Amino acid sequence: MREKVDVLVSNVLVVTMNDERRIIDHGYIAIRDDRIVDIGAGEGTDKYIGEETINGRGMIAIPGLMCAHTHFYGLLLTGSLWFSKIEPPTDFQQNLQRIWWALDVELTYEDAYASALMGSILFAKSGVTNFFDNISSPNAINGVLDYIEKGVSEVGIRGIISYEATQRRSIEEGIKGLKENERFIMKNNSDPSKLVKGAIYLHASFTVTDELFRMAREIADKHKALIAIHTAEGLVDVYHNIERYGVRPVERMKKLGFLRDDVHLVHSVNITEDELYIIRETGAHVAHNPLSNMLNAVGVARVPEMLRLGINVGIGNDGYVFDQFENMRAAYLIHKLWNRDPRILTPLQVFEMSTINVAKMFHVEDELGSIEKGRKADIVLLRPETPSTPVNSQTVLGHIINAFSSKDVDTVIVNGRIILRNHRLTRVDEEKAVEYVHRVVERLWDRLMERGKYQLDYVCPRQK
Repeated sequence: MREKVDVLVSNVLVVTMNDERRIIDHGYIAIRDDRIVDIGAGEGTDKYIGEETINGRGMIAIPGLMCAHTHFYGLLLTGSLWFSKIEPPTDFQQNLQRIWWALDVELTYEDAYASALMGSILFAKSGVTNFFDNISSPNAINGVLDYIEKGVSEVGIRGIISYEATQRRSIEEGIKGLKENERFIMKNNSDPSKLVKGAIYLHASFTVTDELFRMAREIADKHKALIAIHTAEGLVDVYHNIERYGVRPVERMKKLGFLRDDVHLVHSVNITEDELYIIRETGAHVAHNPLSNMLNAVGVARVPEMLRLGINVGIGNDGYVFDQFENMRAAYLIHKLWNRDPRILTPLQVFEMSTINVAKMFHVEDELGSIEKGRKADIVLLRPETPSTPVNSQTVLGHIINAFSSKDVDTVIVNGRIILRNHRLTRVDEEKAVEYVHRVVERLWDRLMERGKYQLDYVCPRQK
């Protein structure tokens, strides 16, 4: 007698990403409730009967992709005419001052919700089922993470969200940001029904004091929460720490006892070999954002060296391009060019940086990041329309990294529920959602245009 399951994906090429990196040319996946109850070779129809059966002929099943670092609110400036009103930045620090720090003071609770709704739609349609986001909105701090959660939950994906605590304007503002993170962590993280969890975020070591580092560490320890921080993205971070503290950013964090295996060092572009060894020693993780690093012209992170040292690296988008396939492809190519060595990074290594590596960063490697019996059912089905060469167990990773894109994402399953079917979202009306977001963005742009010239609101935090 055949066993009943909620969803049976039959006759599909399965990229498991299990410990053996097994790939099954013709396989099946059986799902009940929020779990994968079985996976194997064959069609599976002789063993299971699905309430919904998906014929996977011509499709590839991969674990839900994960984005190691993002900013939903980055989407709010795509194509903005406001850029024509500001003097073009000549370096990363001016980028922050003239664009992002001028934007964040204008952000409202509705902007936060709209950006999360749009970002979650784009993630779902590109096969991203989990992410780590943070927002900076100094005039909308208390309760802002609830608005982001609302947007994410409506689409139905998982996520880790946080507020970017910074003291570039005042000491008190950074403390207020940490308190918002702690509030949300206490509200969500112990509830297994919540797909959206909280974490702690510090902007960067050049905008926070030692006291805020210590406070963040205490909150993380108390609640067993993750922490992330922009690290050596631009040289301003390095120069500030050397001038004020006599050490580089990673060295300072080690000195403070901040670095552990719950810390994500985002970017880590301008770091030394000594700092690489500190990262390895402490077990901290690195979120690599190749397209954003190119956009901001900050340099190329030493990812091949990190991997050789055993440092765990995941791929993020930093709020720039919400197609994880493009970000994977950028990571695959930039290091070959930078090192003038076409052997650097394999398709498998890059795919790991969007699946199991990020699961390890998020401390959910026993639940997510692979397609295995007993794991959570976060699965993406790709249906490439016209692959130029055969797609099979020998070629599929090369296709994923070199050829596929979000346009090939056909079906997305999160926690056992289908949230995207035949390229269409199942939980929200995409057309209405996009129209709403555009109205919100137009009001934001009007405020930015009225504001006129950028304001330099950066101040160096002072130690108490």
